[in-house]
Amino acid sequence: MKRLALLLTALVAPAASGEDWPRWRGPRGDGTWNAPALPDKWPAAGLKTVWKQSVGGGYAGVTVADGRVYTLDLEAPAAKKVEAGKPDGTERVLCFDATTGKPLWSHKYAVRYGGLGGYANGPRTSPTVHDGKVYALGAVGHLFCFDAKTGDIVWQHDTVAKYGARVPEWGFAGSPVIDGDNVIVHLGGKDACLLALDRKTGKEVWRALADPAGYCTPVVIEPKSGKQVVLWTPEFVHGVEAATGKPLWKVPYKVTYGVSIAPPVFHDGILFVTGYWEGAKAIKLGAKPTDAVVVWTEAKTLRGLMAQPLYRDKHIYCIDRGFGLTCFELASGKKLWDDDNQLTPKARNPHASIVLLNDTNRVLALNATGELVLARLTPKEFDEQSRTKALRGRVWGHPAFAGRWMFAKTDGGEAWQSAVQNELVCVELVGK
Repeated sequence: MKRLALLLTALVAPAASGEDWPRWRGPRGDGTWNAPALPDKWPAAGLKTVWKQSVGGGYAGVTVADGRVYTLDLEAPAAKKVEAGKPDGTERVLCFDATTGKPLWSHKYAVRYGGLGGYANGPRTSPTVHDGKVYALGAVGHLFCFDAKTGDIVWQHDTVAKYGARVPEWGFAGSPVIDGDNVIVHLGGKDACLLALDRKTGKEVWRALADPAGYCTPVVIEPKSGKQVVLWTPEFVHGVEAATGKPLWKVPYKVTYGVSIAPPVFHDGILFVTGYWEGAKAIKLGAKPTDAVVVWTEAKTLRGLMAQPLYRDKHIYCIDRGFGLTCFELASGKKLWDDDNQLTPKARNPHASIVLLNDTNRVLALNATGELVLARLTPKEFDEQSRTKALRGRVWGHPAFAGRWMFAKTDGGEAWQSAVQNELVCVELVGK
């Protein structure tokens, strides 16, 4: 009995070190993290910054795997005036040692941004690390597969030239997604809004959909009817067969300015998607792969933007553009509460990256002003426990949590030639 008790304790107790963060929104792509035991409150003096590195502009997220940290940035040219017809910047894929911050490798390539809707300060996606490889997609369609240790290029594509990818107004923002032997990207190409490539060779496996590109990372789900890839474009929410790309169903959802951004979440047979202008839709998937029906909509109180919603115990938590963090029932859409913009300041584009810890209702949230918040989310309330300043500057890119640390970067605002120096930082969440 004593041995059984020890085994059960080992299974349910938080690990001394949290799992890696190899892709956008964590190891499962849903904002959950098996974390080490964290304190009830942050120290009064704040959290220790273990290391920091200067980086360029951009909203790229951070990923961590096997002791290495990956991100993308933009090196702006020294000259303010850009010669017509010439590349106007240099994107980089960067790799650092997770313990020391030492640069390990980088890859540079020239880019032509133009305006990118006034937000032309750098890449938007997160690198994806899988099976010793790193997959990275730049703001204007440069797609790479690197050796994760050496930075050597395994394969690469200029997706605009090769697949007719159509760069959306604010640049590509959907991160590469691994599904089995495929890497899936959201490109808006010619009959290739969604493209699956062999992750080892870069060869095309299938292409699907004729929609223009939005900003949403594809989502792989497994309803009872079989595995699907779900993609929210500026015109529809689509489900396609994961193995072949065969279209299965689509639900109209035409959005203002094409801002289909936050990836849908799928739980309890319901796919939930939320947008800034047109609000939320809940889509019930049925017994057949082609079954999809809208069961409720809400356009006044559930209007998300960049932050992916979180699911916990039949409830969804998302950031509404006016009310802030909001809790509602997934099955019905019934709103239970909002935090009146406590988690992150009220703004035109409110944002916070929220991560659910272990199998609990406790969360870590990095808000747009660089504050790291410890809280509990329940159907009754937003219960803030502690908050501390972790970064100096605006933070729209998604952080990574791995080991006992958080890795995050500032983005430098909207001006890509801004004099603001951006930083990638490693912050210790819990002592040894």
